[in-house]
Amino acid sequence: MLETTLTTLNGLPPFLAYFAVAVALFVAFSFIYSWVTPHHEFELIRANNVSAALAFGGALIGFALPLSSAISHSLSILDCAIWGAVALVVQVLTFVVLRVLVRQLPERITKGEVAAGALSAAVAIAVGHINAACMTY
Repeated sequence: MLETTLTTLNGLPPFLAYFAVAVALFVAFSFIYSWVTPHHEFELIRANNVSAALAFGGALIGFALPLSSAISHSLSILDCAIWGAVALVVQVLTFVVLRVLVRQLPERITKGEVAAGALSAAVAIAVGHINAACMTY
């Protein structure tokens, strides 16, 4: 029993390493995404803006999907970090492109238009799924 437990715990260091990389990338994505968007997600969410919460939550889920794929399919911590960074860039660019396609998207989110926040979330999650699928090399 003790031997089995110790064998199982051999996976703890790699788990912690991958988890630390994932948390660092997730925090980096949160700040970069918030910096790229002209509206202030954290302030809007504190003010109970549902549209901003939907849009930001969708962006976080949209990034977490390919990040989890990068973790699952990576060959090493460095490989995971590189593909996590690729996912970050793709997901940030998703908002940039959506902002061009949907007129006044940031302003509409700031005004609390739920449709704008929901669309932003849906696109981020959809692109996140595609992004994740592309990482199954």
